[in-house]
Amino acid sequence: METPPMSSTSAKTFLVCHGAWSAGWAWKKMHPLMQAAGHRLVTPSYTGLGERAHLANPSIDLETHIEDMLNVIKYEDLRDIVLVGHSYGGMVATGVADRARDRVTQLIYVDAFVPDDGQSLFDINEPGRQPMLDGAKKGDGWRIPPMTSPPDTAAEDVEWLAARRAPMPVKCFETRLKLQGGTLTLPRSYIYATRFPPADTFGPFARKTKSDPAWRYFEIDASHSPNVTAPQALMALLEKIVA
Repeated sequence: METPPMSSTSAKTFLVCHGAWSAGWAWKKMHPLMQAAGHRLVTPSYTGLGERAHLANPSIDLETHIEDMLNVIKYEDLRDIVLVGHSYGGMVATGVADRARDRVTQLIYVDAFVPDDGQSLFDINEPGRQPMLDGAKKGDGWRIPPMTSPPDTAAEDVEWLAARRAPMPVKCFETRLKLQGGTLTLPRSYIYATRFPPADTFGPFARKTKSDPAWRYFEIDASHSPNVTAPQALMALLEKIVA
């Protein structure tokens, strides 16, 4: 018997809100995996980062990056979106899901910040505030230099990352998220990267979501950026979540 063609209902559109200092390019390894599985992966870059680094300026904040993503949804006419927020992208994804409730069907946080209404990244990462601000003071005062890659990152990937990562406008971490439609009720999942957790930055979110019946909780044996260090494992987990 012939294998029936993949049902169009099983094909998903994944939209990634990437992490700080990063951009759409960092999800390069995931594109062929998504394509092979019959899904569409959309990985825009925020203003001031990646191929849009020439637009960097002191006024860029969290709202800028939320608007970046909302405009991708609008102009690409994306619907039934599986929204993925990685790291700082959890801040962005929360704002996007709030304002595009008719377009986003589920939200997946990958080792990411999960803010409540009125919280900034610095509010929910107090230990990181001063070191990051000190880093900005050593430069131009308004941008925070990139953090180092985890120790399990392959040498060629470290070189690839280091050549492309860009300083992060400090206002992105200072801006408080404003939810416009109240508490989010759409299906949400949290993926906690258990290898070399960075000073347990994401542990509190893992513990909170693991004990909350409103969430689905998963772990991945990878460091903070599984899209770089463990793409196959991340792909398998995303497939499991959306199946």
